[in-house]
Parts: sequence; C-alpha cells; structure tokens
Amino acid sequence: MTEPSTPDGLAAVLWDMDGTLVDSEKLWDVALYEAVESLGGSLTEEQRLSLVGSNMDDTAAFLLEVCARPVTPESIAEMGEWIRRRTANLFDGPLPWRPGAQELLELLRANGVPMALVTSTERSLTELALNTIGREYFAATVCGDEVDGLNKPHARPYQLATELLGVPASRCVAIEDSPPGAASAAAAGCTVVVIPNDVDVEPGERRVFRSSLVGLDVPALTALLP
Repeated sequence: MTEPSTPDGLAAVLWDMDGTLVDSEKLWDVALYEAVESLGGSLTEEQRLSLVGSNMDDTAAFLLEVCARPVTPESIAEMGEWIRRRTANLFDGPLPWRPGAQELLELLRANGVPMALVTSTERSLTELALNTIGREYFAATVCGDEVDGLNKPHARPYQLATELLGVPASRCVAIEDSPPGAASAAAAGCTVVVIPNDVDVEPGERRVFRSSLVGLDVPALTALLP
C-alpha cells in the first residue's frame, strides 16, 4: 500500500495513457484504418473518433459491423488479434509525448505524489508503451483486460486503481482526454482534469478542463479537490 502524499491533500494522480500521456491515438489510427481496409471496408473520421477510449473487444465488434461482417465471439477475437499485432508493431518504438506530460510526471514523482496508470489498452500493449513512458513512475497499473469487462466508462478501472494505491478516490485527481475515461474517473469519485485531444468531452460533475498539462503542479492539482 502506498502512503498518501499529505494527510488531507492530494493522495494520488491517476493517468490515462493513450491521448493523455502520449499521443498514441495517432498510431491506433493506423491500425484501425488498416484493419477495416483488410476487410474491404472504410472508416469515416466520425466512426474512428467514436472509438477513442474504447476497449479492444468493443472496437473489434464495431469495425466488423462497419464492414457488414458477422459479429461473433470468434470474429471479434480474430479481429482483435489482428489489431493487437499491428499496434504492437507500431508501439515498439518511441511514442510522442503530449505537451507537459513528461514534465508533470517528473514533478509529481519528485514531490512524492503516488501515481497509477489507468488505461483501456491491454496489458501486452501497455507494457510496450511503458518502454517509452517509464514504469518507475507508477505504483500501480490497471489495463483494459484486467477489469473483468467493466471497462471505461464504468467506474471499475479507477476504483481498482485507488484500491491498489490504498487511497480514497475523493482525494485523487485523474487526468483524461476522452468521454469514456472522464465518465469512468468521475463515477469512481475522482476529480477529473480533462485535456481534450481528438474528441470533445462534455462538461460534467467533478470535471475541470484545461487546454494542456503545461504549467500544472502539485498546488494547482490539490486546489482542484473538493
């Protein structure tokens, strides 16, 4: 169990990965568009954006539907594996950081603030991404295939992260870029800093919007807590 950084202040920061820490959504674009083309279909920009924050099974099922292919457990698994292999190839190298993300990670670690990574991406691909991001920053990592199907926007991913850290969600700040992610963190009881990237996120309870992570520090994040 990780001790909170202060008795009644900021207990932990919980990070989304794709589109928040690193600009890896652009790499997912490549894999998803190629997957649809392999089935002889096409994917509109609106359809692609609707998948931001989605987990692998839901993504695979959606692409099969777009291509008018049968959606069965077998076809979902086959499509998911195709996307997984292609994305692994794309992730196997340096990933582009989102503005201010690396600096904020360093600052939080220097100030002893516990952190967790909470992503809809599966463990195998997350491990590749962590080669760029750095495993040393996170006391816990929750991946999309580790929540018994209760993926974002369900509260479970962020609930699990707070349980692993041993901290109350009410004293955690989550950093997100997508509607499912923001909804998940808010449902778990976290304060959510939304840094929109590819898609707009609607205002809502416990959501604070910023254009980027640049300039954020521990006092600024602490001030956001209720």
